[in-house]
Amino acid sequence: MTSFSELALIEPIARALRAENYTIPTPIQAAAIPPLLDGRDLLGCAQTGTGKTAAFALPILQRLASDRRPAPRKGARVLVLAPTRELALQIGESFGTYGRHLPLSRTVIFGGVGQGPQVSALARGVDVLVATPGRLLDLMEQGHAQLSSVEVLVLDEADRMLDMGFIRDIRKILAKLPARRQTLLFSATMPRDIAVLADQMLRDPVKVEVAAPATTAEKVDQWVLFVDRDNKRHLLAEMLKDPKMSRTLIFTRTKHGANRVTEQLSRLQVRAAAIHGNKSQGARQAALESFRSGQTRVLVATDIAARGIDVDGITHVVNYELPNEPESYVHRIGRTARAGARGIALSFCDREERSYLRDIERLTKQPLQVVADHPYRANGGASAAPAHDREDQGQRRSAGPPHRAGGSRPHGQRGWRGGGGRHSSPPASR
Repeated sequence: MTSFSELALIEPIARALRAENYTIPTPIQAAAIPPLLDGRDLLGCAQTGTGKTAAFALPILQRLASDRRPAPRKGARVLVLAPTRELALQIGESFGTYGRHLPLSRTVIFGGVGQGPQVSALARGVDVLVATPGRLLDLMEQGHAQLSSVEVLVLDEADRMLDMGFIRDIRKILAKLPARRQTLLFSATMPRDIAVLADQMLRDPVKVEVAAPATTAEKVDQWVLFVDRDNKRHLLAEMLKDPKMSRTLIFTRTKHGANRVTEQLSRLQVRAAAIHGNKSQGARQAALESFRSGQTRVLVATDIAARGIDVDGITHVVNYELPNEPESYVHRIGRTARAGARGIALSFCDREERSYLRDIERLTKQPLQVVADHPYRANGGASAAPAHDREDQGQRRSAGPPHRAGGSRPHGQRGWRGGGGRHSSPPASR
């Protein structure tokens, strides 16, 4: 597949794509759109940033436009379930962008805000409903939403739905949907529970896999820095002195940790904002927009809140704390190296997190390169790595430090503080 013109999309959709300068479909779009236009169920396994929203939104919009009928009151013709409000909003915006020339209605519903406007939108009926499971089920139980007219169901980020404990809500929602429908399930990873859910939901699905399950983005340079827990804040402050870290996304495991890192950076005059579940929807959107516009250089997030962060030009992802679920690592670093760009992922690892590092490397089937020479390295430097890491330490250390997309080191830049050596420069400087 070489261009969108070969996908037999109707002119209003093709015009919207041209306005966005989209000419060549991504692999998942090229593989998914034709069978979806034919009405097939689909099981898609693709890491974040591969363009899967357009892969399902474009054929859904074409289906709705080709079969115009009134949207059902208190219901919708299409239901898209997403794990977080940020992702739900992003999906809703994508439907608006691609369907701008079509007379179709849409709304997004999620928790954390008043339900009045959402109830009003549902009362009129919409063509496309994007929802988080909890709020949708709540409105269903109040009698404000009914799903008997849904023609297409999309379950996006299914693995994260499972991680967040939405499986019971999803099953309750599924029980209210008509048996005759087109169903699409997308997941970045494919654990056994997701495979079982897919078997129950899908009928003779087309399977589209554009990257092996749990593989990380090819254009992300991945590095680990061994550092004592108490020195992480000092290491982060030192690294952020590099202007090349112009749009940095930092991950913590907890909401408290995100607030603490943000406060520490603010004291250092680094413009940073936190985004997590305890923040109001307005505060989360304001932080995200500030980060997207470049007013805020650093965004600190928890895994759950980060779903739906679709921001171009993220130069670095920093795992300030390694995730205790290795699949989350795949999702985290997929926030950089989007739309064909390169990116850098840096993981801080203290002694208590080394089992998490082992789990990540087992899942991704690749070792992270070690930054052996940095000013806050844990006692023993690179030799402080776990035993399984020491076996390939020579291979890792000889690989050389990562470079920026340009591929060359800036003139006169040698090492962290100007010194020499192949590993004396931090990844942030590349």
